[in-house]
Amino acid sequence: MDKHSHLRKVIVDFKKLTPEVLKLTVERYPDGYDDLDIISFRNANGERIEAVEVLTDDTKYLVKISEKLEYTMENYDQTDYEDYDKDDPNAVVEPDPEDMVD
Repeated sequence: MDKHSHLRKVIVDFKKLTPEVLKLTVERYPDGYDDLDIISFRNANGERIEAVEVLTDDTKYLVKISEKLEYTMENYDQTDYEDYDKDDPNAVVEPDPEDMVD
């Protein structure tokens, strides 16, 4: 039996992204993720979801990929989050679409 089979699976979209999960994602993919890292699956509604996997001791996070996630990872600075609760999804601010334009 695979040792990860007892993990809780949590699907995280950008709105639910916490500083802790963002940090784990950046640590796991320091140069960003590529196509080989992406897991695609269908959710309960039959929608196709693309995510990257981040593991902790007890949880497998499937972080939904998006331009917002990519931008936030590229511009990640841990000091931005030092004053926030690591489990507070409101601490991770959605990037301004104007900033995301190349």
